[in-house]
Amino acid sequence: MNKYVREFLLWILISLPYVYLAMVWNELPDVVPTHFNLEGQADAWSDKSTLIWLPGVMGLGIYVLMLIVPYLDPKGRIQQMGNKYHSLRIILSLFFSAISCYILYVSSRGNMESPQMIIALMGLLFAVLGNYFQTMRPNYFIGIRTPWTLENEEVWKKTHRLAGKLWLGGGLIIAVLAFFLKTNSTLAIIFGSLLVIMVLVPVVYSWLEFRTQKNQSTAVNQD
Repeated sequence: MNKYVREFLLWILISLPYVYLAMVWNELPDVVPTHFNLEGQADAWSDKSTLIWLPGVMGLGIYVLMLIVPYLDPKGRIQQMGNKYHSLRIILSLFFSAISCYILYVSSRGNMESPQMIIALMGLLFAVLGNYFQTMRPNYFIGIRTPWTLENEEVWKKTHRLAGKLWLGGGLIIAVLAFFLKTNSTLAIIFGSLLVIMVLVPVVYSWLEFRTQKNQSTAVNQD
């Protein structure tokens, strides 16, 4: 994809929440809900002008961050991802655009009839990120960045191979359960538990794998 076409597509995605906000602006009350509990009930309110900042903080913020990160990478590993990295930028922009539009929608309605939607979107995002993990090269910004993965490229590869499977499977489970579990507190517990597993297991595995490789290297040198 041509880089100008790619950036244009990203700006379209960033602009979508603002287009939607402009369409519903006159229908919004002066005070709108800006936070909801697990049951989808509003428990915090703000002036509707607060909604103007929401898409910018989420969509524009991630756009700027991912635009400059490759230039901050001292080893240029992110740039070596090529189209995979640019596809990831589009996916993240699409995700935050969808989240922004959904939050604007529920703010305009005054209640969140389906809190599960946000959980399902997050589950799908985890699954997509898991699919990308195996293509990520060692870097200081994206991925499972532990002292052991950054120290050893083989540990990085094996850790992200495992993490990719965990995030893909865990994300899909979260997305599916979001549509079947009607009790939001139960869904929140399952979501939190799976998230802990998805994060903690790769970190522990990277330490164990680093120790294994270090011991093997020591044994070879002694021989």
